[in-house]
Amino acid sequence: MKNGDHPGHSTSHTAASAFSGDAVKSYLEGPPRQVPGFSSLHRMAALLMAERMPDNGRVLVLGAGGGLELKALAEAQAGWTFDGVDPSADMLQLARQVAGEHGNRIGFHRGNIDVAPEGPFDAAVCLLTFHHIPIEQRLETLVQIRRRLKSGAPFVIAHMSFLQSEPERSIWIDRHLAFGAIDGTDPARVENARKAMRERLHILAPEEEETMLREAGFSGVALFYTAFSFRGWVAYA
Repeated sequence: MKNGDHPGHSTSHTAASAFSGDAVKSYLEGPPRQVPGFSSLHRMAALLMAERMPDNGRVLVLGAGGGLELKALAEAQAGWTFDGVDPSADMLQLARQVAGEHGNRIGFHRGNIDVAPEGPFDAAVCLLTFHHIPIEQRLETLVQIRRRLKSGAPFVIAHMSFLQSEPERSIWIDRHLAFGAIDGTDPARVENARKAMRERLHILAPEEEETMLREAGFSGVALFYTAFSFRGWVAYA
């Protein structure tokens, strides 16, 4: 999180309130600046899903507000259809705008994972989202995703994940802020962003993330993306 921006999508009703009004206007600039290899992350996600998906596959996208990954995935595979879920009405509206001509292949659903269609889906993806979900809701969210997937279907997930013991936690928060910084930023805004990261985001160490994926019933959990404060995994239902 940098200068009050949110490094990802909202997925809880608490987070949804932060993605309204003027906040969505600056959103499109945030993730590409804050997330190393942002466009490559989308390309890798598409490739990992395509390994096991049919050309006309159906994809569940959790945390779809903003529409950046919807647009990238739709451009990567012309035959895929999507169901995008996000609790923020403003962010879903932005997603509709960003998706543009691909909108006829996308269903938009306002809410958390419980409002997602039952599927079964050929794949699921959740990018830059899980660090907004409270720890106590994580396992159930993963379970809900998995039960909506066909057997063996891929699930691609990426978000902030680093050691939570001190001083490592503080060091990584500072590194994240430094990476996304814009020259001349008011130090007070940086400090506000640091405070917000500490209080609002729910970050786990990479080992804990992998354990939770397995507890939810996923197999073949593999790390495919490591970029500063972010990690990404592919796993299979």
